[in-house]
Amino acid sequence: MSQDLKIRVVKSLAEVDPAGWDACANPAATPVEAIESTSQKAESTSQTSDSVSEEAESISQKERFNPFITHAFLNCCEASGSAVSRQGWGGAHVLVEDGAGQLLACAPTYVKTHSQGEYVFDHGWADAYERAGGRYYPKLQVCVPFTPAPGRRLLVANGPRAEEARTALVAGLRALTEKLDASSLHVTYLTEREWTDLGARGFLQRTNKQFHFFNRGYKTFEDFLGTLASRKRKVVRRERKDALAAGVEIEWATGKDITEAHWDAFYKFYMDTGNRKWGTPYLNRRFFSMLGATMADRVLLIMAKRAGRFIAGAINLIGDDALYGRNWGCIEEHPFLHFEVCYYQAIDFALSRGLSRVEAGAQGEHKLLRGYEPVPTYSAHYLPDPRFARAVEDFLRRERAEMARLIEAYGEHTPFRKGELQQAGGGPEDE
Repeated sequence: MSQDLKIRVVKSLAEVDPAGWDACANPAATPVEAIESTSQKAESTSQTSDSVSEEAESISQKERFNPFITHAFLNCCEASGSAVSRQGWGGAHVLVEDGAGQLLACAPTYVKTHSQGEYVFDHGWADAYERAGGRYYPKLQVCVPFTPAPGRRLLVANGPRAEEARTALVAGLRALTEKLDASSLHVTYLTEREWTDLGARGFLQRTNKQFHFFNRGYKTFEDFLGTLASRKRKVVRRERKDALAAGVEIEWATGKDITEAHWDAFYKFYMDTGNRKWGTPYLNRRFFSMLGATMADRVLLIMAKRAGRFIAGAINLIGDDALYGRNWGCIEEHPFLHFEVCYYQAIDFALSRGLSRVEAGAQGEHKLLRGYEPVPTYSAHYLPDPRFARAVEDFLRRERAEMARLIEAYGEHTPFRKGELQQAGGGPEDE
């Protein structure tokens, strides 16, 4: 590492210049107005057979703007009190600066005292290490809190010193792990390119899966339905009809149209789901107001209303290339309303904006039959204890092979007509 590069650790995003952070996070970002144009973007999503591998890479690494890694989003997590030390999320963000103090690289880093809100599960590792006499917590986590959305994690600004800064950033993360005597360092939901690079630097490699919708030049939802097998197409149409049969109406709210009344209603839905799934929801009410105040143009609320009141809703964030579905909840149960609000309406919105894909969050094999295709996700892990590392690597080697088989098997059960993906330019299962 060059003498003039300095590694610094800060406890809060408030200590970092937002413009400097964002220049590292989204160096190829475009203004939000650019995503309003639908005609040019829809045309650009049409695939050719020799661009299949590029489709997978663009899932995260080549994306122009990812809202989750922005200073604004991460600062909302902290400033709201949702991701702070008393909640087990101690900020320890690693920065690389040149001699003039210019930020060249950074990583959203947290000292964790538990494994909640990460969506890459290591509870078994923690249990095994502590049974062997080790101390698993604290650990270091490079991630977006509470957000299983793939994207860049080693944030490096464009420029002639980019690779040098990246190397310094990884060195800084390792050094911090050892300085804190942490059991491990985990970089989760990173890009495939970062995963490969960290593997070459000695990190252990892990894979998992998600289900994403890919826009292959569709102009409308009917265009997408036309690629499905007849029986599957009928199922989707019936589900959409039944979801709204009780007089349910759908509303999209984004930008200045989002009001505190929307947030109040959505937070009730979020709390209901959180209490049932996790016991304690991760995000507090203040987080959503802060998000609306700072990133409203990048937020989409899909709300369901019946008899004049909101009964269900889902929050999505809007990138330049993707729509990211995050949280959902309801106070009334209606058949297929979850599918309508979270999956079908998300596709409708993405097509209206010419976005190339929809990422609907973690898990959910039920998404497969609704046009969402299996894709791998990635994480990388640094374990200083060589005995622990050997045991985990043996586990991961077998887990990666099983995950590859599972993704391939899922790819054989998509709802598309036979040969449709190949005609449209392939999909993740063809890479």
